[in-house]
Order: sequence, then structure tokens, then C-alpha cells
Amino acid sequence: MDTSDEMLAAAAARGDRAAFATLVGRHYDRIFGLAWRLTGAKAEAEDLAQDICAALPTKLRNWRGEARFTTWLYRVVVNAAHDQRRRQATRSRAAQGWGDWELARQDEIAAQAEAAGWLAQAMTQLSPELRDTVALVLGEEMTQAEAGVVLDVSEGTVAWRMSEVKKRLRAMAREDAK
Repeated sequence: MDTSDEMLAAAAARGDRAAFATLVGRHYDRIFGLAWRLTGAKAEAEDLAQDICAALPTKLRNWRGEARFTTWLYRVVVNAAHDQRRRQATRSRAAQGWGDWELARQDEIAAQAEAAGWLAQAMTQLSPELRDTVALVLGEEMTQAEAGVVLDVSEGTVAWRMSEVKKRLRAMAREDAK
């Protein structure tokens, strides 16, 4: 006479490997079939069934025998499928968020590169005095007073040159936008 699932589960919970092997042999197709119906994909169902079988020895220690073994096993499979869906949804949201962030970052890099390229080209159209002033004030982050000392002009002249640069760059941008 065959040993009942409940007796095998109790023995497997106590560490009986033969009882565990018999249980898995009896119910693997049931685990896999339900996993396939729950996931809708054979590969995912195979992975899920393997994960369930690997975790089953630990889970059996918590089996209290209050319900039929198959009822308990179905619950284990359903819970594992729900856990898998939650993990996939979390990974998907994280990947989507990361993808959105990366796309925005790439767009920002491209926009900055385009702006830098435009500015470099526009700077070639400025007089050497204006270019020198911009290079010191913006490029080297000097104060207008410090730039005035380097250029041997007054701080007011540096301020005027920076104002002039802004006006000319705005005019060039308007012209390029046409």
C-alpha cells in the first residue's frame, strides 16, 4: 500500500530524504502545471517549480498537517507565483525608472554638448578682447576685478565687456533660431 502524502510530508519534515524524493516525484508535475498556468510561460514555470522544490524542505518544517498535503502544496505554489510577480513588477518599475532617468540624462548631455558646441562657435565671432574676458570670467571663474588685473583694464571695463558678450550672444542665438 502507498504511503500517504501526509505521512511522507511528516517524515520529510523530520529530514527523511527518501520521503522527500517520493513527495517531489509524486507532485512535481502538479507543481509545474500550476506554475505554468499561473505564470503563462513554460520557462518561468520551470524556474518557479525548481525554486519551490529547492525551498520545500524548509517549508515542510512549517507544515502543520491541518489540511491535506496537496491543498497546502497548492498554496505554496500560488504564494511563490505571487512573490515572483511582485519581484518582477518591482524590477520592471526599477528598470523603467532607471531607463527614464538614463534617457533624460542622455538628453541633457546631448543638449549640453550642443550648447557648448554652439557657444564655442559663437565665441569665434567675438573680438579677441571679449573672448579673453569671457575665458577668464566664465572659464576660469575669476571675479571681474581679478580678470581686470590680468587683462590690465578696470573692473568696470570687464563688466561692460561681459554685458556686451551677453548682448552679442543673444543676438546670435536669435539669428540662428530663424
